[in-house]
Amino acid sequence: MPTQMTSNTATLSSRRAFINNVGKAATAFTILPRFILGGQGYTPPSDKINLAVIGTGGQGLQNIKSLLPHNDVQIIAICDVMVEADYGQWYYGGSAGRKPAKALIDAHYARHRTSAEYKTCAVYVDFRKMLDHEPAIDAVLIATPDHTHAITAMAAIQRGKAVFCEKPLARTIFETRRIVEAAREAGVATQMGNQGHSGEGIRLTVEWLRDDAIGTVREVHAWCSHVNTAGCTPAKPTDKHEVPEGMDWDLWIGPAAHRPYHPDYAPFTWRQWWDFGTGLIGDMGCHHIDPAFWALDLGHPEWVEARAAFGTPEKRPFASLVHYHFPARGDRPPVKLVWYGGLMPPRPEELEPGRELTGGGNGILFIGDKGKIMCPGWGGNPRLIPETKMRAYQRPPKHLPRSNGHHRDWLDAFKGGPPASASFEYGGPLTELVLLGVVAIRTGEKLYWDGPQMKVTNFSDAESFIHPKYHNGWTL
Repeated sequence: MPTQMTSNTATLSSRRAFINNVGKAATAFTILPRFILGGQGYTPPSDKINLAVIGTGGQGLQNIKSLLPHNDVQIIAICDVMVEADYGQWYYGGSAGRKPAKALIDAHYARHRTSAEYKTCAVYVDFRKMLDHEPAIDAVLIATPDHTHAITAMAAIQRGKAVFCEKPLARTIFETRRIVEAAREAGVATQMGNQGHSGEGIRLTVEWLRDDAIGTVREVHAWCSHVNTAGCTPAKPTDKHEVPEGMDWDLWIGPAAHRPYHPDYAPFTWRQWWDFGTGLIGDMGCHHIDPAFWALDLGHPEWVEARAAFGTPEKRPFASLVHYHFPARGDRPPVKLVWYGGLMPPRPEELEPGRELTGGGNGILFIGDKGKIMCPGWGGNPRLIPETKMRAYQRPPKHLPRSNGHHRDWLDAFKGGPPASASFEYGGPLTELVLLGVVAIRTGEKLYWDGPQMKVTNFSDAESFIHPKYHNGWTL
């Protein structure tokens, strides 16, 4: 089946054509093999994907480190509102921001330069200026706080750029739906940053469940028991702090309601505040609910209800239970999905004495008519329980396409390959499901959901949590 040319492949083809035409005159004098010109493994400039990174904090740097080894990628520009911040207290370690990111990128390309002249990457504070001043950008990776995902992704999509956006795709359901629609209309290659979706474990889980390994699944439990309370106050802080040197606070705030800078907001603990983040479920739900969403083809729930503790209208709770009910469809029975935030599900009777649920506090449990499967978080390897059932299980043939890597699949999609498996077409509906849990937590009501119309049918006050109000002159 021929590959359909997207706007991304058309852009790359145009650049190749220009460079090839310029080079025709040179071939009249000398024809040399490519490997002599650039060395073994050399990728000519016409074949490279010019990439920009928006958001070079801890997760942004992790993405940069994953992208640099790809020989057909050149990171030509980066953008962040902060020059540098100490991330030593977080699992990222070290420092992050514009300065460390540029140093990392420049050092890599200096070590791996080809015969072509090396050029340092450009550095920006405002992503809009970067996109306007760097027309050579083909693709954009976004790793900003949740509340600026939508505006950055939309700006890139409207300029015809391929987009990789960290999870969740946006802070609200409306924003998520808008950028998915925009990416579809623009025909650009996309990927959401739920990296476990490209792993082997989630594919095994899907294949085993579809193989009827535990019979018909009617109940699923997903959880993240870890809660970080560092730097948190019970309400909006009132003490005054100077904006750190080298930080553009107004740009960091973006479309959220303006407030004075405070270290409880940035650069680390923004996810705990509803104006900026989506809480624990928004952070981890796109990882740990993913196997069920894929394997059971869940779609839109009929209703959702949440219970939470120690939260406020400003801040996410420190513990939450979110119950989703999915109606029967065709030959599929109804499914109950429960999310545990800061908590753990009941211990399955099938677990042997002394054995814990897999995943170290992150995971998912499928309950079927004939047994149970547990998996660690991030789409880790599944296990039937008890272990005697696992040893007796005859695994089915592998039939799902395997991934070449989460970033690689996105890059290949840009080059005209098949869509990445967590493209916005998949990642968008998954994000909407997770964010509906946020709405349930914030309202405290049982909400009946009309997914296609993006509307809660029984509680009009939920609308304000679905459609965000933009501030400071920003629009989507």
